[in-house]
Amino acid sequence: MGSPPDTSKTIKLERYNSYVRRIQSTKLLNASSKLIFRTTLLVALLLVLFFTINYPPLSDRHSGAAIHRHSFLSTGFFSSGPNWEKQVRRSSTPRRPNGFSILVTGAAGFIGAHCSISLKKRGDGVLGLDNFNSYYDPTLKRSRQNLLLKHQIFIVDGDLNDAVLLAKLFDVVPFSHILHLAAQAGVRYAMQNPQSYVSSNIAGFINLLEIAKSASPQPAIVWASSSSVYGLNDKVPFSELHRTDQPASLYAATKKAGEEIAHTYNHIYGLSLTGLRFFTVYGPWGRPDMAYFFFTKDILQGKPIDVYQTQGGEQVARDFTYIDDVVKGCVGSLDTAERSTGSGGKKRKPAQLRVYNLGNTSPVPVGRLVSILESLLGKKAKKRVVGMPRNGDVPFTHANVSLAYRDFGYKPTTDLAAGLRKFVKWYSGYYGVETRVKKEIEEAGGLLEGSSA
Repeated sequence: MGSPPDTSKTIKLERYNSYVRRIQSTKLLNASSKLIFRTTLLVALLLVLFFTINYPPLSDRHSGAAIHRHSFLSTGFFSSGPNWEKQVRRSSTPRRPNGFSILVTGAAGFIGAHCSISLKKRGDGVLGLDNFNSYYDPTLKRSRQNLLLKHQIFIVDGDLNDAVLLAKLFDVVPFSHILHLAAQAGVRYAMQNPQSYVSSNIAGFINLLEIAKSASPQPAIVWASSSSVYGLNDKVPFSELHRTDQPASLYAATKKAGEEIAHTYNHIYGLSLTGLRFFTVYGPWGRPDMAYFFFTKDILQGKPIDVYQTQGGEQVARDFTYIDDVVKGCVGSLDTAERSTGSGGKKRKPAQLRVYNLGNTSPVPVGRLVSILESLLGKKAKKRVVGMPRNGDVPFTHANVSLAYRDFGYKPTTDLAAGLRKFVKWYSGYYGVETRVKKEIEEAGGLLEGSSA
């Protein structure tokens, strides 16, 4: 009887192969785990980076700090493609002989939008810059942006404190002028979020000047100061020769700081700088935080409005200035601005340094403003007369504009009743509400348009 076949070698071979397969499976599993871990970690880091830049902490949102964020996707990595550069160049190229190439900061803002369209209509090249912050409803700013697009004006979505973006813009376009209107506005809001004023009105302004001083050629700069710099000054009408070292609000202090900063960059680097002190600008496409605007809204909604009076029982008065008059002043300032005298950050000779009041020269009590709105809206206001709070507001403003008239023919022509009528017409069309003005236009067979900026 034969002996059984020897299977020990086969069994050993199978055991060895099984061992090898287990080792390989373990190595593959380990490699896969490491790959999955690393991929997950990379994705998590990218998400953290994205949300950190685009969505600030809830505490910041409640404090108002979120208004100065700007989209990671709008600048830096993603803004410098050929199509983007083509839009920037097309928008900033003048169409008239010897036309300006102007960077308008705050172009989606109230004054910025109006000035941009006026300059574009006469043949200048206009490029806008705006961060579309949420100080007031960004939807209104986007609507202004759409209006500007109809006039072939491109607005770059970015922040003044983005030095990389500003440098890129100046690399693409040799701007002849800057109309710097971007700022954190509002007297009362400074008590809630003071840091936003420092970030925009001081740091942002310096950042812009740093880029401009090194540009070749250096642009001439016209920028927005404010009538708020007069602060506690009690001499009337306010003159550019009056003292401005007693600001009544942080907003005013940052604007006064801007004037001193402008002097420094003019003195050291030869930048041509013109500051404009605006006096309570109003009109179509205006700012919702201004009294004439929220009074209109509250009167139509039947809500009470607070009408301030001074500690002495007198009515608060403002030198209300219609937007079209202010635009003429801004354009006149640009037209008479001399060239900067520096090159590559070095001053060659003294450069122009100016400051002007742009007001209406006719202060109107706020009570009169309310009466005009009541007539235009066809509805009585529920007024509450209250004492002026200590929030930085001043009891009156009154502009002396003789210097602006002498230098570039500035002469306001729109009284408050006529200007408010145009505002109410725009408000009725934009928000789709019924007012007496709207009914009169419809009865007359007129077309109620959204009003050009």
